Amino acid sequence: MFDHPSFDAHEGVHLFHDAASGMRCIIAVHSTHLGPAAGGCRMWDYKTGDAHLTDALRLSQGMSLKNAMAGLKLGGGKAVIWGDPRKDKSPELFTAFGRAVESLAGKYYTAEDVGIDVADIEISAKETDYVAGLHSTGAAASGDPSPITAIGVYRGILECAKRAFGSADLNGKRVAVQGVGSVGGDVARHLAKAGADVFITDISKEDLSAVKADTDAQIVGIDEIYDLDVDIFSPNALGAVVNESTLDRLKAKVIAGGANNQLIAPEMGELLRRKDILYAPDYVINGGGIINVAAEISGDYSRDWVDGKVDALMQTLGALLDEALSTGTPTNLVADKIALRRIGRG
Repeated sequence: MFDHPSFDAHEGVHLFHDAASGMRCIIAVHSTHLGPAAGGCRMWDYKTGDAHLTDALRLSQGMSLKNAMAGLKLGGGKAVIWGDPRKDKSPELFTAFGRAVESLAGKYYTAEDVGIDVADIEISAKETDYVAGLHSTGAAASGDPSPITAIGVYRGILECAKRAFGSADLNGKRVAVQGVGSVGGDVARHLAKAGADVFITDISKEDLSAVKADTDAQIVGIDEIYDLDVDIFSPNALGAVVNESTLDRLKAKVIAGGANNQLIAPEMGELLRRKDILYAPDYVINGGGIINVAAEISGDYSRDWVDGKVDALMQTLGALLDEALSTGTPTNLVADKIALRRIGRG
């Protein structure tokens, strides 16, 4: 692991197995410089153990940067369960996951992420107090944080539009939304309400049907989404979607979405800059959810505090976009510089 290309001086990488439930889980703690590590739990059916580890390492690093940019007193961590969320879930699995989180004694707080919903995480909360994103447990329970993530992503798209098109008016703008689950679906709804022409894709026919019913968006194929002649591309599914094979196919002037680790490598930021594509660093634009989680972790949830933090995050995003444009620096490098300094690695 220490030679793994995605290892970034992580403080701890914990592997858990529960034979009775079949749980295979990695909890990666990247940094606790600013406070206990926090980040959601993802469930995905990886092809290999190396892919499982890579995702845990990259996602936990991203959480350190995300929490720092959001101005939170939280470090970065992530839990990743290896399994198919459509058929491998069980109460026993999430009970075992709760015990795994508890064993870290508060070094890591969990919540929902891809493949995990509130009902799942509330089972885990019976075994540990280090859980957020709940409906019914704890005085500060606030529920699924994904709607706040979606609000932040939508507002981040507006910040990018101001700079790429000279106006935040999205009426008539063509937007491709990749992934319309809990975050991407709400992003598509916000965009449609603003008058954008929305194109959507997802592996879930149910999610596509629900969003189309609400927005009249046009459904396109999984691979077709990269070739559309659109103004804005919004990735809201899994990472590494900006890569060597998709770069030349993307026609948008803005890339702004809620997916984590959108760039397959940092060098993609410079290639996007050369193509005059304005990229909103993912761990900045998608920080709304973790802000909501932080409010719940505090034990004194306040929606006003959450909204204020999201306002500040949008100001941070706007400032780094302006710095990147004025200096000719890739936006991801400007964001990294700020975030790494905040976690003591500048």
